[in-house]
Amino acid sequence: MTIAGLLGRKIGMTTYYHDNGTAESVTAVEVGPCVVTQVKTDARDGYEAVQVGFLAAIKLNQAEAGHQTRSGGQFSHLQEFSVDDLAEFEVGQELKADVFEIGESIKVVGTSKGKGFAGVVRRWNFAGGPKTHGQSDRHRSPGSIGAGTSPGRVWPGTKMGGHYGVDRITVKGLRVVAADVEKNVLLVRGSIPGAKNGIVRIERQGK
Repeated sequence: MTIAGLLGRKIGMTTYYHDNGTAESVTAVEVGPCVVTQVKTDARDGYEAVQVGFLAAIKLNQAEAGHQTRSGGQFSHLQEFSVDDLAEFEVGQELKADVFEIGESIKVVGTSKGKGFAGVVRRWNFAGGPKTHGQSDRHRSPGSIGAGTSPGRVWPGTKMGGHYGVDRITVKGLRVVAADVEKNVLLVRGSIPGAKNGIVRIERQGK
């Protein structure tokens, strides 16, 4: 059974000690169990994929609940993944952490932490203004944002202060260090985007 990935929940970071005594920073991720909620076929949908649900929903509207009836559950997160053989999957099937292998290369997609409004020094790593020679109140200013006469406006995309965080972030080149299949927990080398309990999409590298 080969599926491109699964949905998971970030638990937090810890240190993993290998048998040879070396230590490695890892992120613990609860991967599934995910339940197949829909199997999309080329004849009906124009492409082949498997839709999976993750985490029990507290409340769904009538359309959302009706869509998930055949799966036997109600889930708050639904996403699609490509598969090698559609015949191996059916609605209601449960997918767990054993989908991934130890040592396998993966990428993780998540939503970064929200930081609210931030100035250009924090948001874009600007150096700020001079700290001496009479400068008193412009240390963290963005400086000039464009010429007056030509073009006489501010170019779209100019780096300024504004909303920082809550972006879709993809981290590639990660590796599965260890797994606890019974608890559906993967230990992934390094850090992954998002806060604790954040929902992440874990995919095999190259999928």
